[in-house]
Amino acid sequence: MIRVSQLSKQIPGGPTVLAGIDLDIVPGEFVAIKGASGSGKSMLLRCLALREKWSRGQYLMDGTDILKKGLPGIMKVRREVAYLEEKPILIPNKTALKNVLIGAAYQTPFWRRITGMVRSDDYMGAMDVIEKLGLLDKAHMKGEKLSGGEKQRIAIARALVHGAKTLLADEPVSGLDPHAAETVLADLKRMCETQDIAVVAVLHQGDWAERFADRIIGLNSGRIVLDIRGRRMTEREKMML
Repeated sequence: MIRVSQLSKQIPGGPTVLAGIDLDIVPGEFVAIKGASGSGKSMLLRCLALREKWSRGQYLMDGTDILKKGLPGIMKVRREVAYLEEKPILIPNKTALKNVLIGAAYQTPFWRRITGMVRSDDYMGAMDVIEKLGLLDKAHMKGEKLSGGEKQRIAIARALVHGAKTLLADEPVSGLDPHAAETVLADLKRMCETQDIAVVAVLHQGDWAERFADRIIGLNSGRIVLDIRGRRMTEREKMML
């Protein structure tokens, strides 16, 4: 479980982009983040992934005070929390399977990313995850040949194979056609339900959040103004964002 208390983020010499964020993230929950452009949606995910330095706040993960632990705390977040970019970064000349096995840049030594060397006993586990995401027939296709939706699902597989318990997805369906977007979100939802993975995704456009999320967090000017579960947003609530 992740518990965030009074998270604030101020740009040096600039504005405060997150202010007093209190948020719990529990295993098996799909949380959608909504808000207008500039409301702090992507910054919140980047702070949770420790890709941005916090100005203040407390970050507890399974009872561990991450920000007070220094390097061990940072390494725990890197092992258990995966940040999925809007446009997944894959090694273009490596197969989908190799991309899953090698891992993201922060997960893998530089020499291993260059050579593509992996342990043979890792292959079966990676193939199993790829199959669950419906991409078994794409496992040996080069990353540069995959569609946008396929790249996003391979990025999800990569995170899971390397031990992520929480997925932070920044606009995971941006630029995808409706069928591909629905497939990606259905996969994320299934991971929550069957593997107890927590998903926090920026889903501002359309009704994706209301269709797939268990909970909707609304941001406005860096503050949480909505926190609803198990229902659609009212028109008044939409006007608050």
